[in-house]
Amino acid sequence: MASVALRGLGKRFGTFTALESVDLSIPDGEFLVLLGPSGCGKTTVMRMIAGLEEPSCGDILIDGQRVNDLAARDRDLAMVFQNYALYPHMTVGQNIGYPLKIKRIKGEERQRRVQEAADKVELGHLLARKPAELSGGQRQRVALARALIRTPRLFLMDEPLSNLDAKLRTVMRAQLKHLQRELATTTIYVTHDQVEAMTLADRIVILNDARIQQIGTPAEIYARPANVFIAGFIGSPPMNLIEGRIENGRFVHAAGAVGVTAADRARAVLGLRPEDIALADPADADLVGEVYASELIGDHTLLSIRIGQTLVAVKVAPDGGLPIGTKAGLKASTGKLHVFDGESGERPPVRQ
Repeated sequence: MASVALRGLGKRFGTFTALESVDLSIPDGEFLVLLGPSGCGKTTVMRMIAGLEEPSCGDILIDGQRVNDLAARDRDLAMVFQNYALYPHMTVGQNIGYPLKIKRIKGEERQRRVQEAADKVELGHLLARKPAELSGGQRQRVALARALIRTPRLFLMDEPLSNLDAKLRTVMRAQLKHLQRELATTTIYVTHDQVEAMTLADRIVILNDARIQQIGTPAEIYARPANVFIAGFIGSPPMNLIEGRIENGRFVHAAGAVGVTAADRARAVLGLRPEDIALADPADADLVGEVYASELIGDHTLLSIRIGQTLVAVKVAPDGGLPIGTKAGLKASTGKLHVFDGESGERPPVRQ
């Protein structure tokens, strides 16, 4: 197990800045997720921690030791990639045990550790099979077991579930989280999938445009996104973002007005989660629009209400759908409003 600290870490490729100066502390045993869209810098951070990329500036410390000049093989970490990188001619057992073979650990000790690692990922009965005989989820678990067998002090995982179908991803997320808790090994996990981040992480680091946008627990980030980018990135469906202005303690839009605790602004963005909006009589509503679409999801119906040029998603009961074209009033949950500056996109301080 290990703690990790990044101090002013940055990376440039010629004139292109892949990562601005980043400061981050990861305590021993934490499951930290680096989340963001493609090209935001999250994989660059991981590759520099792993020793696969050299920083342009800043320091990487593992357990307080500066490792910038330490070769990847000497950093005592294990990586799991998007592609499984298994040897097709080897059995599952041979693939898992390969790191021990390199270390020249032989006989009963190697066999015992292979069996132990395979049992942890529920593959103990498949050690004699070849990778081609396994499903995608099973192959990913072989890659995990191969990383586990080294008993590293740090796990690095770069989008390990992205090649799996939706059902397998759900199963593997649960297995990963359980395994990490059991091993209590510091884990840094890269993904662009906000559902993975929300379900797996102790803390999430959201990156965009080569910069850290916000750091917090999943609950903190969901409840209080720092800016418009995060508000529109986290949540399924994401937060509704409606442009307008603030006058005399009210968010004003052509479709109505909502009371807010924020200073007057000529340009503002109101954020509303789909679950924090209720249908209301248009005569008594905060905002009034027209039903654009109605989708039965299963445990709820998702209504899309057109308000001006904006589509607002609203979660209602399964039997709460409305015909397309129906006039619909919306009532916002007073304690669940989010206001952002219309110029910077940032969340302003709460008005006292």
